[in-house]
Amino acid sequence: MIDKKRLSIGLSGCLLQYAILLSLCAAPAFASTQQVFGWVEEGLILPENLAVKFKLDTGALTSSMHAEDIERFQKNGEDWVRFNIELQDIATNKQVNTQFERQVERAIKVRGAGGAERRPVVLMKICLGDQVYEEQFSLNDRDRMNYPVLVGRRTLEKVGLVDSNKTFTAKPDCSKSASST
Repeated sequence: MIDKKRLSIGLSGCLLQYAILLSLCAAPAFASTQQVFGWVEEGLILPENLAVKFKLDTGALTSSMHAEDIERFQKNGEDWVRFNIELQDIATNKQVNTQFERQVERAIKVRGAGGAERRPVVLMKICLGDQVYEEQFSLNDRDRMNYPVLVGRRTLEKVGLVDSNKTFTAKPDCSKSASST
């Protein structure tokens, strides 16, 4: 006599194993369609083509960019900021100081060991791999940080996959995509 309960459990187990096997077989096909980056990459801040180290940080939600002398002002009734980016260009080994003005998209509250602060968030264009991305970056003086640009999850979901065992997997080359944006 067939034990229906055992048969049902056995079939459920087989179906579960089949589903897991099928998902494992399908995973490489999905992964191959997205570029895989290391946790640190060389990227460009556009339009100046300033080459700096980007940290691809899956622990951060919002991307962050080094900015000094942040000055808030009004322009046509909107909130704007003026700021300087003073960094060492790793491609040319020259110090670059560039001033930007951007409309404030929003502000975020960041809590740290020193307390809480509000930071402006602006749209900036960057080149990572062979793609240009216009993304939101919070502005903060990152002089004491190892990486002047931190790329958070909101941007990473558009960029691709991050392999935490790798660094510097792709030289930035956005000459084709920069001309189309």
